[in-house]
This record gives sequence, C-alpha cells and structure tokens, in this order.
Amino acid sequence: MSVDPQHLAALRQDYSLAPLRRSDLLPDPIPQFLLWLDQARKAEVIEPNAMVLSTVDPEGQPWSRTVLLKACDPSGFTFFTNYQSSKGTHLANHPKAALTFWWGPLERQVNITGTVTCTSVSESETYFQSRPIKSQIGAWASMQSQIVPDRTTLERQFQEVEERFPEGPLPLPPHWGGFRLAPKSIEFWQGRRSRLHDRFRYEKQSSGWALTRLSP
Repeated sequence: MSVDPQHLAALRQDYSLAPLRRSDLLPDPIPQFLLWLDQARKAEVIEPNAMVLSTVDPEGQPWSRTVLLKACDPSGFTFFTNYQSSKGTHLANHPKAALTFWWGPLERQVNITGTVTCTSVSESETYFQSRPIKSQIGAWASMQSQIVPDRTTLERQFQEVEERFPEGPLPLPPHWGGFRLAPKSIEFWQGRRSRLHDRFRYEKQSSGWALTRLSP
C-alpha cells in the first residue's frame, strides 16, 4: 500500500493569518515565547504545551517524540520523565536536544535548541507531588521504553504499585525527574502565503540575544 504523491500535494495549505515583523518581537525570546504560548492557549489549541523533543542516541541516530512542557522561565524549558527511558539515556550520554512547538490554528511554529541538565531532586519532588495519584502510580509502574509482553502485564504492574502504596501520595521514584533545556537558539516561524514564511531566530550571545531574519 502506498500514498499517491498527488494526494499528499493536495494537502498543502497557503497560510495567511498574519505577518510576523521584527517590530512585533520582544528583545528577549523567553517572554516572546510565553506570549505566543498564552495566545495558543486562548485560541484553544489542544495541549499548547505539547512539544516534539529530539535527542540523539549513542550511535548518532536522532529520535523524536512528543512530551509536555511543564515550566518555562529565563533558565530554560522543563519537562519530566523516567530517567531510564530512551530519551533519558540519550540525554545522559549526549545532553543536547531540540524542541519544536506546532500551533496549527495560529499557523505558528517555534524551534529551540540547547543544552540539557537534570532538575534538582527537590524540584522534581515538588512537581511529582502535584501530579494526580494515578499518574504517580504510572510513573512507578511503567519501565518506560522497555519491552513489555502484553497489556495485562502492564496493568498488573500498575495494580502492584497501588497495593504497595495504599495510602498515597507516593514518594518520588528514584528513576524519575526533570530535564531543563537551556536555549542556545529560539526560532519563531509564522506561516505566510506562497511559502514566503516569516522566520526570526534569536541566538544566545555573551551580551544577550542576537536576532536575525531567516529565509523561509
């Protein structure tokens, strides 16, 4: 089975909602990102904090998956995961990554690159305790990225954790915590007609951020 290339070509969209001018952008990309994130939230984009995280394994193979942004401030972009998962082990060996946000209804994209470090145990603990109890159980029960023989096994592991911690809340798992990406570059992309999209990239400099326009 294959897909007709003409059918795929027919899916093309000609973006026309709004331009993006240099004068529209704030001097610092973090407040600019938070502004766009808030606009995506107000536009009722489904999970506007969803982002594609790209990492590289020890063989140099890139991998991508969608995770949820849980914090953003001048220090960077934070998400939480199982440190023994594929992304966790990738970042332990090669602590550089890329993030992509896609807000289709607004015809916008943000691309971010940078270096990743673990959050403190206290920060991970604080966030973990804010999670629903079922999500806490899931973090203990799932050996993320490891092969599991069937759904029944996974559900049994979940039940075993429920029985192990009948009172709740659960303690922070030793294999679970946060990563923070300190941005080196942040690119804001606004769709325009005829593929003449507006692209502006902030790059971290010793004295602050340098802003340049890129060809689409």
